[in-house]
Amino acid sequence: MNGIYTLANDIVYDQLVALLNSIEVNVGKDFPVRVIAYDRNLEKVRELIKDRKSVELIDDWELFHPWHDFSRKVWETHPSALQTWKEKGIDGVYRLSCNHRYFAFDERAPFDRFIYFDADVVVLNSLEFIFEQLDKSDFVIYDFQYKDPSHIFNVNSPKLFDVFPENKVRSEIFCSGFFASKKGVFPLEKRDWLVSKLQEGEAEVLYMNAPNQSVLNYMRMRSEIPIYNFSLHLPEAERTGCSVTSPHFEMRDNLLYDKGARLTYLHYIGLSSKLFSRLCEGENIDFPYRDIFLHYRYLKEPEKRPQFQGKAKPYDAPPSFADKVKKKLGLFK
Repeated sequence: MNGIYTLANDIVYDQLVALLNSIEVNVGKDFPVRVIAYDRNLEKVRELIKDRKSVELIDDWELFHPWHDFSRKVWETHPSALQTWKEKGIDGVYRLSCNHRYFAFDERAPFDRFIYFDADVVVLNSLEFIFEQLDKSDFVIYDFQYKDPSHIFNVNSPKLFDVFPENKVRSEIFCSGFFASKKGVFPLEKRDWLVSKLQEGEAEVLYMNAPNQSVLNYMRMRSEIPIYNFSLHLPEAERTGCSVTSPHFEMRDNLLYDKGARLTYLHYIGLSSKLFSRLCEGENIDFPYRDIFLHYRYLKEPEKRPQFQGKAKPYDAPPSFADKVKKKLGLFK
């Protein structure tokens, strides 16, 4: 069975609403979706999905334990990560709960073939072509992360291009906010083998500031699982961007187009979940493609959509003098 996974809790509630609504409109009302619990802060998530027949919550912590153990074993092989995180007040693996998304690969997972999206995504087109590619490839991606390896691996490690050929690092890496694959591609014996390679000294190539993303790329690349990136194979006229950092997309009929080609998805990467919460609470704050987010967030409850007056404040505007004073006096929560 094909399906879509995402990872969420109540902190990203507004983004999750937009994602689920966009899937319903642009993929299919009955297309199966599973929300993987990030943590136990799920009251609003449960209420949201209770009447959505195609959406279910995966919140059984026993299912996550093997992947917790794997993640801990991985980072225990690193020469400095656990100590560095400890000095910053982080107990154990940084953002360990992000690794709950690994459950998508578990033999007990519900979908044989899946697409994973972070919650800060809106889906804007059919996904059928991605599932069709999974007939030929065990891993499918559609992004331009290959242009910047510095957020995937430790590019300062002299071992990086010994572990992985440079041409592969610069063509096969991907953002973990979107990928498509199949359950069972990382069985226990494969995971144990990966840990053994890390123990042999390869762990220093991992990037500590994005541990989930780095490890997932290492897992795929070290296992030599074939990967297909649509951004490298589609004709230029059909290829689109996917990141909120691209300023040139055109909005038409609540969809986005890149030089005339319809985007498959938009990833609001780098924008804090607090930004979306503030917007939905009525703060007139602007960020790229805000109207696309608002459309899908309030698709089912347009009467609750905030009504803004006046000019919006840019999300990245420097704080005012008054704000600086309030912060110094501890008047901000």
